[in-house]
Amino acid sequence: MQPLAWHKSSYSPNGSNCVEIATAATAILIRDSKTPTAARLTFPPAAWADFLSHTVKTKP
Repeated sequence: MQPLAWHKSSYSPNGSNCVEIATAATAILIRDSKTPTAARLTFPPAAWADFLSHTVKTKP
């Protein structure tokens, strides 16, 4: 099993605390960068896509 590759938002300045996401085979995981070993949220890909469709701004 490969380690997860965690990514911060491109809106998060370098060195700041933020949520991070990682993509696994069957889930999207979310964690707090301040406490990376604490509990994580886990979403099925379809639920994550639905969330993004309601939150991500698109360019006109």
